[in-house]
Amino acid sequence: MKRYVAKRLCISLATLLAILFILFLMLELMPGSPFNDEKLTQSQVALLNDKYGLDQPVYYRFIQYVKHMVTGDFGVSYTISKNTSITTLLASRLPVSIRIGGQAVLLGTVIGLFLGLLAALKHNTIFDTLTTVVSVLGVSLPSYVFALALSYSLGYRVHWFPLLYQQEAAMKSSVLPTISLAMFTVATVARFTRTEMLEVLGSDYMLLAESKGLPEWRLILVHGLKNALIPIITVLAPLVVSLMTGSLVVEKIFSIPGIGSLLVTAIQSNDYNVIVTLAFIYSAMYIGIMLFVDILYGIIDPRIRLAKEGNYEH
Repeated sequence: MKRYVAKRLCISLATLLAILFILFLMLELMPGSPFNDEKLTQSQVALLNDKYGLDQPVYYRFIQYVKHMVTGDFGVSYTISKNTSITTLLASRLPVSIRIGGQAVLLGTVIGLFLGLLAALKHNTIFDTLTTVVSVLGVSLPSYVFALALSYSLGYRVHWFPLLYQQEAAMKSSVLPTISLAMFTVATVARFTRTEMLEVLGSDYMLLAESKGLPEWRLILVHGLKNALIPIITVLAPLVVSLMTGSLVVEKIFSIPGIGSLLVTAIQSNDYNVIVTLAFIYSAMYIGIMLFVDILYGIIDPRIRLAKEGNYEH
């Protein structure tokens, strides 16, 4: 297991470095610069480039950036908040996006698993039909449609929750955006759980386990759900990253001070350091989640780990 984890970790770090370098190259090829103010003269722009090291070769800036990044220094903002540490910019925004996204993932996964299990166990009944309807609606309708509907019904009409995000009432303010973001996860997890559980429940090893007189709850949760988890985890992994890094439209609707709006502002103003930092965070979270999923695969089904290590023989 240690060898398997070490190998996956090395691959993840190498991938992250490659992504970071590609980002630097892409930003180098972008038109314009962080200093597009028409009031600035060519000499002033040259002085600013020299001050921030933007006149250095890409490979040199990349090496310097990696060196500083290892110590937690992502540089400063060029235009959004001049000379302000990017760590300071993220300190108030990143936790909000991660918390709301994490809540949406947890809520969506729990409800989706429950609905999928219920639909599989009550196949071809009203429960199965309702789960299918929920899945279709959740996948078909964008999250901002749910956000607007919830904002109008529960925020404007009955005043149960704030219409806009309030820092002093963070938990109450995050209820509506959490539900809005969770709907797609609910639909996706429910659909995959239902499909996989129907296949597992009809398999030979489930019939064998049932013939041994095992309790129904153990039969379903231990033998059934465990074997259906791998496809569910596979589809859930990218959803986790997308939710935890924020949804721009939902953040706009509820005026959430997350990192989604910060990224758009940085791209519009060519604030290179902020763009690279946020792209790095997205990539690191995605690679980290996929690494966790790979390790989870090895725990759930050791045959996967052995096969990837080259020790599994058919």
